[in-house]
Amino acid sequence: MRVTFTKYHGCENDYLFVDCTQQPLPSAPAVSRALSHRRAGVGSDGIICIYPSTTADFRMEMYNADGSRGQMCGNGIRGFGKFVADRGMTKSDTVRVETDAGVKTLALLRRGGAIERVTVDMGAPILEGREIPVAADGRVLDRKLEVAGRTWTVSCVSMGNPHCVTFDADPDGLDLEKIGPGFERHPFFPERVNTEFVRVDSPTHLTMRVWERGSGETMACGTGACAVVVAAALTGRAERRAVVALRGGDLEIDYRSDGSVLMTGPTVEVFTASVDVEVDGDNATIRG
Repeated sequence: MRVTFTKYHGCENDYLFVDCTQQPLPSAPAVSRALSHRRAGVGSDGIICIYPSTTADFRMEMYNADGSRGQMCGNGIRGFGKFVADRGMTKSDTVRVETDAGVKTLALLRRGGAIERVTVDMGAPILEGREIPVAADGRVLDRKLEVAGRTWTVSCVSMGNPHCVTFDADPDGLDLEKIGPGFERHPFFPERVNTEFVRVDSPTHLTMRVWERGSGETMACGTGACAVVVAAALTGRAERRAVVALRGGDLEIDYRSDGSVLMTGPTVEVFTASVDVEVDGDNATIRG
């Protein structure tokens, strides 16, 4: 089958967007694995499909680079807003998107008529352990956890997908290829987990690296940046409004007094292309 996609990145967290409003994408997990491969494919952190919705303006389906389904993607949903607006699929600068983590509201921010930044109302964080989910009741804040041969102090938050945040080590000095898988597949996290390694530079500025379940280390993670500010605020390490510096750029996070979290950051269109993909069961191969 022929797959047409547009590549976007938000803080260099890159996804391939496929318009499925007229026709669904068959075998999306296999297609995501094939297209996302950095050497044998196009190269991305996953694919995002745009579908019609009965409860919002559009519906978002997101698949990680390994083909696993993601409930939510903060950097990806900003690209989603730019995609539908730039193609005339909506005329409004406010877009409601149905995700596996609920309906999210986007405010499209223009400069010279072009959409360069998007603010997303991410809703309220989930802090109850079993709902994140983790293997513990109640809030998990500054809890000790044995991973990769050492004891870490972790705080856990869900922003529609599970996050484990630690402030224990300078992220610049960590070998995430060795440490990340130990967190992702730790039995404390029944659905695996995204892990953020954070340095507090000031009460309003945090630096992080992220290991994402299903993708490995990525240049940025929007839901992860939200989880970091929530965890930092609840443990007294930072204020509720802060800039989070990621390897691919900065995100502005506002953990508001009403409990909701706003995320603002850039979105960039890279290119559009089409490829022929051959699907055989759970496998897919790019043919041209």
